[in-house]
Amino acid sequence: MTSDLVVITDCDLPGSAAEDTLRAAGFTASTAASPSADDIVAVAEDASALIVQWAPITADLLDRLPSVRFISRLGIGYDMIDIAAASERGVLVANTPAYCVEEVATHTIAMILGLGRGLLGYDRAVRTGEWSAVTATPMAVRPSATTVAVVGYGRIGSLVALRCRALGFRVIVADPVVPADRILRDGLEPVTLADAVAEADVLTLHAPLTAATHHLIGAPAIASMKQGSAIVNTCRGQLIDEDALADALETGRIAGAAIDVFATEPLPSRSRLRMLDNVLITPHAAWYSPQALADLPVHAAANIIDHWAGRPVPAIVNAAKVQPVR
Repeated sequence: MTSDLVVITDCDLPGSAAEDTLRAAGFTASTAASPSADDIVAVAEDASALIVQWAPITADLLDRLPSVRFISRLGIGYDMIDIAAASERGVLVANTPAYCVEEVATHTIAMILGLGRGLLGYDRAVRTGEWSAVTATPMAVRPSATTVAVVGYGRIGSLVALRCRALGFRVIVADPVVPADRILRDGLEPVTLADAVAEADVLTLHAPLTAATHHLIGAPAIASMKQGSAIVNTCRGQLIDEDALADALETGRIAGAAIDVFATEPLPSRSRLRMLDNVLITPHAAWYSPQALADLPVHAAANIIDHWAGRPVPAIVNAAKVQPVR
């Protein structure tokens, strides 16, 4: 370790658990005044590691931080970090993939059931004086007659799929990097992405955001979905073309959507998604529980501590791509 300084580029979580964990292990911890590149460089010029929440970590920024050898993401996704640039510069990148698996899976299931049983419609109708079980609602499904399509079969997607199966849904899974025999062994049906989209009564997204998955669910995909189907997204907002989704929701092509993540957060006040009664919105909260809130910063700090102690860090996402430092 060339430096014991770890800089937290940005963090909107309460408390100082990351700093406390690092200092208890003998590191020096500092926090940038803002997530701007200049403010990060002002405190991190000699740092050996960064903890990053949302700050963009670009090639240019990494060139200004030649001592940085490790980046730990305060969260699961790492699309704000230029992984290729980090790898070319010998910088390892790790995320914190295990801190909220139960929470996100549970939030997703709650959204699937909320949409599938028309809970929003019933609640709003009762509050306006109606009292009818059979008044038209966006959906009122029987699980055994309903197909849930899970896109992405990682930690969260697999848990969602298995829990949906336990609730009696037919579950199909699309993931190009997971062997079909593993999905079959879990009692589920492997399908292509196109078939998942076309067959879904409820489509739930659990894929990473990459150049290939940006707007994975756009106008062409939505056009191929069943009339009256629904979409759930607790993963990354940019997986969905929000304008195309709003169009389909307004026309009734899609019966409903439950969304926790958006292309721009907070969701702009003029977003059409805010105006639609058939959309369930939560504020990027699927990850949250008191336990997850406590675990997240500790996990992010532990990645750095374990790496410099010579212990394995399974959460490193680019180990095979990192170039030797010259």
